[in-house]
Amino acid sequence: MLGVVLMGGACLATQPASADSKTPPYWASISAAEARMRVGPSLDYPSNWVYQRRDMPVKVVQVLGNWRKIEDPDGIQGWMHVRLLSDAATALVKDIAADMRNSRSDDAPLLYRAEKGVVGRVSDCAQGWCRFDVGGKGGYVRASSLWGAVK
Repeated sequence: MLGVVLMGGACLATQPASADSKTPPYWASISAAEARMRVGPSLDYPSNWVYQRRDMPVKVVQVLGNWRKIEDPDGIQGWMHVRLLSDAATALVKDIAADMRNSRSDDAPLLYRAEKGVVGRVSDCAQGWCRFDVGGKGGYVRASSLWGAVK
């Protein structure tokens, strides 16, 4: 597992993504405890990766029926069935650590610190900051420290 929140926390469950297709590119997240990335858009293709990271953000770059070509935070691309994905807005800490603050300011009180690789839900992105929640522990994080559904 990549990183932990230094102050604790657990991943949240997600709902499966709908079969409705959006126009790529768009953000999604892995909804299953185990999700296989395949080299092509069918169960007939071999798996090239198995993700065991619920809520991990992925970028959908192509849609083909019930299959989505995704890109993970490391830039690896492959195909995943839509039932393994969710519309939940999540992000991954890409810096060594991300300070989670009480408000959108570097001067705001520090609530928590999340290590590189920690995944959480994102919301309320504005002025270069996003609300970042990891298992109920939340605060504002600089958007530039995150990879995922940051607006």
